[in-house]
Parts: sequence; structure tokens; C-alpha cells
Amino acid sequence: MDNLSNDKTNTETHRMEGKCPFGGDRIGGAQGSPPTLEAWYPHRLRVEVLHQNGLAADPLGPDFDYAAEFNKIDLAELKRDIKAFLTTSVAWWPSDYGNYGPQMVRMAWHAAGTYRIADGRGGAGTGMQRFAPISSWWDNGNTDKSRRLLQPIKHKYGNALSWADLMVLTGNCALEIMGLPTYGFGGGRLDAWEADNATYWGPEVLDMEKTDDVSKMTARDKRWRGQNGDPDYDLENPLAASHQALIYVNPEGSNGDGDPMGSARDIRITFTRMAMNDEETVALIAGGHAFGKSHGMTPSRDIGPPPEMAPMEAMGLGWHNPRGTGHGKDTMTNGIEGSWTPDPTRWDNSYLENLFRFEWKQTKSPAGSIQWTPEDPDAPKTPDAHVAGQMNPLMMMTTDIALKVDPEYRKVCEKFLADFDAFTQAFSKAWYKLTHRDMGPRHRYLGPEVTIEDGLLWQDPLPERDYDLVGEAEIADLKARIRDTGLSVSDLAFTAFSAASTYRDSDKRGGANGGRLALEPQRSWAVNRRTLPVVEALRGVMAAFNEGRGDGKRVSLADLIVLGGCVAVEQAAGEAGGELRVPFTPGRVDTTQDLTDIEMFTWLKPVADGFRNYVDEGFGEIARGVSPEEMFLDKANLMKLTAPEWTVLTAGLRALGANHDGSQTGIFTDRIGTLSTDFLQNLLSTELEWHKLDDAALTFALVDRETGERRFTASRNDLVFGSNAQLRSICDAYAGRDGEERFRHDFVRVWDKVMMLDRYDVKGHRRHAPMAA
Repeated sequence: MDNLSNDKTNTETHRMEGKCPFGGDRIGGAQGSPPTLEAWYPHRLRVEVLHQNGLAADPLGPDFDYAAEFNKIDLAELKRDIKAFLTTSVAWWPSDYGNYGPQMVRMAWHAAGTYRIADGRGGAGTGMQRFAPISSWWDNGNTDKSRRLLQPIKHKYGNALSWADLMVLTGNCALEIMGLPTYGFGGGRLDAWEADNATYWGPEVLDMEKTDDVSKMTARDKRWRGQNGDPDYDLENPLAASHQALIYVNPEGSNGDGDPMGSARDIRITFTRMAMNDEETVALIAGGHAFGKSHGMTPSRDIGPPPEMAPMEAMGLGWHNPRGTGHGKDTMTNGIEGSWTPDPTRWDNSYLENLFRFEWKQTKSPAGSIQWTPEDPDAPKTPDAHVAGQMNPLMMMTTDIALKVDPEYRKVCEKFLADFDAFTQAFSKAWYKLTHRDMGPRHRYLGPEVTIEDGLLWQDPLPERDYDLVGEAEIADLKARIRDTGLSVSDLAFTAFSAASTYRDSDKRGGANGGRLALEPQRSWAVNRRTLPVVEALRGVMAAFNEGRGDGKRVSLADLIVLGGCVAVEQAAGEAGGELRVPFTPGRVDTTQDLTDIEMFTWLKPVADGFRNYVDEGFGEIARGVSPEEMFLDKANLMKLTAPEWTVLTAGLRALGANHDGSQTGIFTDRIGTLSTDFLQNLLSTELEWHKLDDAALTFALVDRETGERRFTASRNDLVFGSNAQLRSICDAYAGRDGEERFRHDFVRVWDKVMMLDRYDVKGHRRHAPMAA
């Protein structure tokens, strides 16, 4: 052995005998050192995120039909079980005021409150509060106890009741037993089975075990631009919470500084990012704070680590409190101590009444956190949650005082003060939106308590179909009519993909159903300009087909856009020598501009879309260091594509010439409109080499090694399939001589998957539904 004597080698071998091979001094070792790949290659594209929460992680298997199982539950009996539990108390975690209701409202609120409109991620839809990092955020302190208290009910109903549905339903039941008439409940949330390793929650890396208070722990400087109060003051996209490890904002103020006006600005930004307007924001804060209490009897520095850092014998429970009993009157959550109202388990308007009736002075909790108490010593008191006969001063947080000092929030508060019924309805509807916002279309809602009101704009409503569906004969006729328009394969495919690819699985929004490609704001997006003449031509086909028919059958523009893509792919496959039939499922409807929330749909506008080789003009400012290929990966993830599907779909779209501007970037073929593997073959060719065309390495030229002739141009979204080892290995599987037929068949399957992503009117509640044949 080079540079080592045999004696030293023998000594080292002897020293290692009987030792654990996973030493903590090794990169990637098992004793706390970072994962090898992330430590060694921090800029590596993490393609593996596309395969999270897959079939291998799911103990219920691909055929488990959650809707069928959930619908077997007697919802009334389930609610009776939950409500009976809520008014009990157990010794290991006693309820405040003999009622777990406020605690469970907080659990449900924090499960849903992670939702953010920018990318649709977060929310209560998959029960992610059970997993890291959310399970161990400081703001979720002791929600682990809430879920553990619910475990007997979960076990009673088994897999027919997901944790995600149970948490939200328990929040509803809690509100009902305390006097709030809830707006409704829709089941249908499918549990995740592993931690989310893909969602970006912020740039901060914090040691949550070694912090003295919330303000120090929740660093904010890396996620904000500008100073609080400046015109350019805003959060980094796609984030919504004001601080790392919080759900909304720091209750002590913008920087833990106790400034109500600065807090109001934070509240408006964060709640807007969570898709709430001013009235909904006030309703949620004032309504939620009508119940329960905050806990701050123990300094945060004394509290043990969160669940993901707790010792094994804690069995998944964190935040051990060594003070006193560790619970009950000694409980610690956010460090603020006290109740907002004199009757913390009853729905009333006393929160707003007391907020405006009294002047409030700043003080400190026993844990040292900033809070507010009435200046008037004769103000009402609130009973202690655990000590019989003891009365305590009312409490407000800086975020509560913010509602009083901000002019716009104050107007809403005064409206609710004058009309308690209006407040009740506003909170009930805002709570329904909060807990259902990420569920997507109403087709996914299950159970007898689904609200029947139409026109809830945040649900992206679609009108009911009032005509019969076209059959095989009519579909064949429509295909012929589409071909007769003279529209190119490339234009038809691009338009169909543009309609369908707005879908994001995070909150089930977007997709081709509804025909919103023809409405604002989508029709005016720069990435969709190429679709305008295609949509108009297809309108003509629709009008001619629908006019004067006596058989009751009609076709929507939304269906025609997708069918046009089917025509294009079938023609492209035929040009490649492989006759293929692309599946088409009719039934899409056309919605209206009035049923389309322009502001909320603007959030679906892509900053970068690698499928169509599009990068927004403001990409650099918006992306702030995130590369186009990272955004491309994120787009594939939101569309629920696997790595092979991502690769095949991109290669096929390049063969079809589906760039947003009709350019030649990434079109590594002379046969545009032919469903070939030319993109893959030229990408991997050893006879060609790539040269940068700009210092930022955003565009490239493919040059013949021998002649120096420039053959093709490419973007980073093209070259990533050759530069990334995992994607390159997939390309190899299709680029060989035996890969072309497989490629065409696989492209048709993934094409149909994309066209059907939003069709919850025909899809069931199986997590791993097979792709269409």
C-alpha cells in the first residue's frame, strides 16, 4: 500500500475490529453528519424528489379507494365520538378548562395554515403536520400532544379516516361544541406517508434546541426584502410565513419588538400570501382568539427539543417541560400567557369588545415574552384554566393590538363589533376556506356536510354540464374538423399542453377543465401568446359542430383544446412510423370570466417553464439565485411526474416543436412534428459537444467536434437531461435502437396523464391511480 508500512496497516485493521462501521467522523456517517450527496455536492439537482411518497411508502397499496371507505363511516357517530372526547381530560395531558376544544382548533388551524397561494403547497390536505419539518416547528409546539390524544379515535375508524381529515373534522367539532355554527366539512384528504423533502420553507437554518426566545429563533432577515414600512417591503416567493418555523407571524411583533403597526404590515403580507383578504384575516384572528388561551409559564430555553430531535424513549413526543408537572398550569407553547376572553370555551364577541373597550399596556409573560394587559384594573378577568377560583387578567398579543391600530383592519373590526351575526358568518366561511383551500375542486369533497353553495370563487367553480357527451362517432368527426383547420401539429400540441400544464397537484388548481386558457389572466400571459389563434380556430369548430344539433350532444372549448392535442400527437406518431391512438375522455366544461378570480389565477403564471422553454423577462429578480432547471424540476414535481415521465414528456414536446415562441432552442431535429427520439440521440451524441453562448451559461450551442459546425442551440432546461446523471441514464434507455417504440408509447401515456390531471370528476380517491392505457 502506498505510503503506509505493513505495521501501520495491521495496527489500523486491529483498531477497527469490533467497531461500528458507521463512525460519526465520516461524511455521511450515521451519527449526525450530513448526507453524503448533499454534503459533497450541494448544487446537485435533486431529481429524487419526484419519487417521494410513492407506492413503496404506502402501506395501503395502489387499489385502496379512500372515498369508498370514508363513505362507509357514519359521520354523525364519528362526530359524537369526537365531541365526547373533547369535554374530557386525561392525566398525562389535561385539557384547559376541562375542554380540549381550543387546543384542537389550534391543531387544525396550524395544519391548514401552512397553505400558500404562490405554489399551492402546504395546507391540511395530506396531514403533513405529522412529519418533519412541520411537526417540529416552534409554532407547532405541543400539537404532537393533540394528535396523540386523538389516536384512539383514529384507531377506531382505521384507514377509512385519514389523519388529515380527522384533524380538520376535530377542529370543526371543537368549534361546534363551543357554539359556532360551522359552514360545512368535506372529507377526502389523503394522508402522506413520509416527510416532505421537496418544499422550500425558507433560507434560514436554525438550531431550534438552543434558543432563548421566539424572536431570536425565528430569523427573518433572509426571507424579507426592504424594511418594514418601505414600499418595497415584501416576502421572498413562494414563502408565506413571516419567520422560519412559524405558521403566520411572530405574535410579539415584526421583529419581536412589540410594534403593533409593524405587526399589521406583516399580517397583511402573510395572510395575503395564504389567499386571505382583509375581512377574512380579521375574521380568522378575532374568531380564533375567541377561544382558549396562550401558554407561557416556562422560558423557552428550558423546554426540551421538538419531536424530531427528542430522545427515542419520548416515542415521538417533543418539547418536554421540566417545570412543575410539565403540563396544565405549567404548559409552554409560544411563551405568551393568558386568555383573550372571560369565557374561553364559548363563541361570543367579547374578544373584539374588550380589544376596543380598553386601552392596553405592554408587559411581559412569566416566560419573558411581550404581551399586553388592560390598563383599567377593573377590566374583566378570565378564569384560570386549571386552578379553581383563580382569576387572571385578560391578555392580548401584539398581533391583536395590530387589528386596532391598522386603519383597514379597524374598519373590519368595527363592522363585526356592530353586527355579531355578520362576524359569525364571516368567521365560519373563512374557517371553511382555511381548512379546505388546498383540496381543489368540489369533486374531491366527501361526506354529507359538504356545503352546497355555488360560486365560492376560491374553489375555482365550474358550471354544471347541461348537455350530452360526444361519443366515438362525434369524436371522429371532430378530429376531422380539427385537421381541416390547417392548424399545425406543433400549434395544436402546444395549445393543449398550455391548457393542461397549469395544473399543480399541491392544491389541485389549474388544468384544462374550465377552458380558462381562453380567459383572463391566462390568455394574456406571454407564455400563452402562441395559443391565441389556435383557440379562435377551435372556437369556430365548436360553433359549427354545436349549432342546430338535435341530439343534445355538445362539445366544450376545453374538450376541443385537449382533443386538438390528441390529433397532433396521433399525427406525429404516424409520421414516426407508429400508429397510436391517444386516449380522450370528454366531459370538460367551459367556465366564465365571472367565475374566474383573476388575482388568484395570476399566481399560477409560470416564472419559468422548461417544458415550453420559457423564462420570464423578470426571472433573475424573481428567482433570486434559483436556476431554471431547479424551477423545471419543481414544475415536474407539481405535475406529479416521475423522472422517466419528465424526460419522455420533454423530449416529445421538443420533437413536436412546442416552444412558447416557436424558436429552435432545444429542437434537436430536422423533423419537427415527428414523434422521434432525435432530441435524446443528439443530446447524448459523442460526435457533438456543447459550448456556452453567454457568461451566465443560460444558452448553449451544439457543435460538431470535427468540423466545428454549429448544429443546434439549447437552454439549461435542455442540457440538464444530459448533464444530470439520473436523467442521463433515463435518456440512454430511450436513445438506443430499441427505444423508439417504447418512447412513443410512453409519451402517449404521460401525455394522457397530463391531460387528465385535473379530472377529479372522473378520477377516484386512489393515491396511485394507474396511467391510462
